[in-house]
Amino acid sequence: MRRRLFLVMAAFALFAAPAAADQKIKVGISGGDAEIVWAKVKEIAAKDGLDVQVIVFNDYLLPNAALDVGDLDANAFQHRPFLDNQIKTRGYKIVAVGETIVAPIGLYSRKAKSVAEIKEGASIGIPNDPSNGGRALRLLQAEKLIELKDGVGILPTALDVTGNPRKLKIREIDAAQLPRSLDDVDAAVINTNYAVPAGLIPGKDSIAIESPVNNPYNNFIAVREKDKDAPWVAKLVRAYQNDTIRQIIKDKLPGQIPAF
Repeated sequence: MRRRLFLVMAAFALFAAPAAADQKIKVGISGGDAEIVWAKVKEIAAKDGLDVQVIVFNDYLLPNAALDVGDLDANAFQHRPFLDNQIKTRGYKIVAVGETIVAPIGLYSRKAKSVAEIKEGASIGIPNDPSNGGRALRLLQAEKLIELKDGVGILPTALDVTGNPRKLKIREIDAAQLPRSLDDVDAAVINTNYAVPAGLIPGKDSIAIESPVNNPYNNFIAVREKDKDAPWVAKLVRAYQNDTIRQIIKDKLPGQIPAF
């Protein structure tokens, strides 16, 4: 009788024990459209036992610094050239684990309706960080506004401009401030995540846009190198790389394209 009572009580205790708590992680993202996507990623991840806390940043430098020191477990805001430069200059041990979107950078103007209308001596704003500044210069070269030194790769600087037939004045400006600079410059090359919140739609309001074909600027989820094989990383990537998120990107993120 006692043995039977013990077995019943043990079974009841097993049945009544609370489920293991979801694993909690912090993910840093850029503010804007990404918040729409990550709200759904958080919901999907929760079904797989992952409690994702999304931390929003408004610049490009803090998310990697926060990840490096352990204030974040992952981030999702950058492309390969940006991370490569951060690793080179700051020694971060950060790796990409899953691609997310590509957001083609665009040239915008309130004074010219086309590239052809950009006048001699015009001022052109570009991002002041090395990777996006180089990306902007490559777009200007693709539009035949400038020429860059042969073999300069994907990180050219204004010093690598070898041809400037319209005598354009290149102004380096903080990426987040470029939409506001449009009243002060003749045109500006602006990242999509800053253009859209300012009411600028890539492909519609831009007078030139980066080609998405064979684009080296795909964004991705990044983690510390020591965490890349952790089970939660695979769960986080799965929560992003699926048809539900792909459709949200297509429907709600103007100018952005799924990269998975």
